[in-house]
Amino acid sequence: MALELTAVGEVLFLVGRVLFGAVLAFTGLNHFADTESMVGYADAKGVPAAGLMVPFTGGMLLVGGLLVALGLYPLLGAGALATFLLVATPKMHDFWNVDDPQQQQNEMNSFLKNAAMFGTAIVLLALSTRAWPYAISL
Repeated sequence: MALELTAVGEVLFLVGRVLFGAVLAFTGLNHFADTESMVGYADAKGVPAAGLMVPFTGGMLLVGGLLVALGLYPLLGAGALATFLLVATPKMHDFWNVDDPQQQQNEMNSFLKNAAMFGTAIVLLALSTRAWPYAISL
């Protein structure tokens, strides 16, 4: 069953998913471009095996973001992004455990941004069983 959208709705859905997927794919690339500092941050947050988890989650973001942007295997792409955001958000942006007011505000902003992206990911996950307009199919 296809999504029932107007022609404008189809274009808006395409633009929205490309922006969402591309931003998260770019974030995934940063896991590889700045691995050392990201591992240090993840280690400081208590992530087990941070040296393995940073590239693993970078791959989740990169592949998931590209799949969503392209509309290719949307269940896999949206599922990877939703899983990452569900697990990483409270672990990495635990503003409730931060004493410094400025750092607490920064962590809360990051937490709220990730929560909004998680909401988008689960909406896309809910729509993943339907045909997406302008999607690449194999």
